[in-house]
Amino acid sequence: QVELVESGGGSVQTGGSLRLSCVVSGLEFSMLCMGWYRQAPGKEREGVASFHPNGASTAYADSVKGRFTISLDSAKNTVYLQMNNLKPEDTAMYYCAVVPSTAAYCKATYLRTAGDFGYRGQGTQVTVSL
Repeated sequence: QVELVESGGGSVQTGGSLRLSCVVSGLEFSMLCMGWYRQAPGKEREGVASFHPNGASTAYADSVKGRFTISLDSAKNTVYLQMNNLKPEDTAMYYCAVVPSTAAYCKATYLRTAGDFGYRGQGTQVTVSL
């Protein structure tokens, strides 16, 4: 049974940091495109970051480059999203989502299609205040 469980969300002030975690079970990591997307009320879904274990390939949305870092601890079956220098516009529900794919497809496509395919968790809320 596939399961994704996120944690780590919360409320912080502008400039603060949070680390989101996503424990993935029931899937083979080596063939997975893993990442995070966010959804804020009244806004379109936005793919934030992706990671593929084959070559440790990553991709980031322009809005978070230089501030967010995605990583994988395969021993713990956990995907992380380290978020630094948070801004009010980062406020959203954050979802961990995975989809079986190649590394090339992951890097080229995940951010545009995050959440459309594969599996996702229940989400964790991030709120950034002024």
